[in-house]
Amino acid sequence: MSSSASVLQKELVDYTATLFDQGILNDQFTQLQLLQDETNPEFVVEVVNLFFQDSQRLLHILSQSLEVENVDFKKLDTHVHQLKGSSSSIGAQGVLNACIAFRRCCDENNIQGCLNCLQQVRNEYVLLKSKLETLLQMEQQIAAAGGSIPRASGDIK
Repeated sequence: MSSSASVLQKELVDYTATLFDQGILNDQFTQLQLLQDETNPEFVVEVVNLFFQDSQRLLHILSQSLEVENVDFKKLDTHVHQLKGSSSSIGAQGVLNACIAFRRCCDENNIQGCLNCLQQVRNEYVLLKSKLETLLQMEQQIAAAGGSIPRASGDIK
C-alpha cells in the first residue's frame, strides 16, 4: 500500500468521525458499512444511491402534498414516515431528526410547522448528500491508491 493511501485512509477516518460528531450520521451507517464485503464491494454506494433516489421522490411528494388547499395530514404523515424509515436505515441522523419534528407537526395539523419542517428536511438532506458524496469519493481515491477502506467502528470513531 502506498503512503498516499495511508494518508487518504487517515483523512477518511477523520472525515467520517466529524460526520458522527456533527450529528449527520449515526451508528447505523457503520452497520451498513459492515455489510459490505468482497462479494458486494459496491453495497454502500448502491444503498446510498437508492436512498438519494427515494428521498428525492418523497421530498417532491411532500412538497406537492403541502401545496393543496386541504392538506391531508394523514397521507402527508405516511410519506414523512417513509422518509424517516429510510433515513434511519442508512444512519442519516440529521434527516431522521427533522422527520421526527415533521411528524409532530402532521399530528397537530400544523401547516406552517409542516412547511418549516419540510424546509429543514430538505436542508438536512442536501447537507447529507454533499457529505456522503465526498465520503464515497474519498473511498474511491483510497481504492485507486491501492488501499483498503477502514470499516470497523473502532477505526471510525
